[in-house]
Amino acid sequence: MDIGAPELIIFMVILLVLFGGTRIPEMARSLGRAQREFRDGLHGDDHDEVTDEPPAVTAADSEDPPAPSR
Repeated sequence: MDIGAPELIIFMVILLVLFGGTRIPEMARSLGRAQREFRDGLHGDDHDEVTDEPPAVTAADSEDPPAPSR
């Protein structure tokens, strides 16, 4: 089955009539995000967890431990 230009034009007109001109870009954007998340999930890419910054030192980390009591 070969899809040609007339079929694509008819399909786009039907989409435009059903969803309107403002919702089509939203749908395309959300479809792209979903595809990117799916691809990252398949490859195991966790961009959120990887940081180049060293861990922050808090006041509790820099204090000397308390002396043992007798």
